[in-house]
Amino acid sequence: MKKRLLELLENAYAPYSHYPVAAIVVMYDGRTFEGVNVENASYGATICAERNAITSAITAGYTKEDFRELYVMTKGEKPAFPCFLCRQVLAEFFHKDSKLVIMNEEREEHYFMSDILPHPFTSEDLG
Repeated sequence: MKKRLLELLENAYAPYSHYPVAAIVVMYDGRTFEGVNVENASYGATICAERNAITSAITAGYTKEDFRELYVMTKGEKPAFPCFLCRQVLAEFFHKDSKLVIMNEEREEHYFMSDILPHPFTSEDLG
């Protein structure tokens, strides 16, 4: 996974932040979907690597019950967690016990979604 994420980092479009991010989601059937961050001069139009990979899986016909794990790589000095907008999307598609692996070129850290989403806003909150 690490080798492919390193390759994907080269495809990130990050001319403003200079902070490339790559992500791979793994489905329960073993299929993977990839994403990179794609920035925009209008920062709000930027799409993160995690959401890019998730929407690719949904476009391919997968549903919220199909997501098993997520791998995210950055070129920063330390591995970075998904932003809070991405965390909200993760809460929609991943189970609390789904695996999250964040990494950079030197380090790899393993978590569960419940570690970064202890109190997610979900459909159950809509009453």
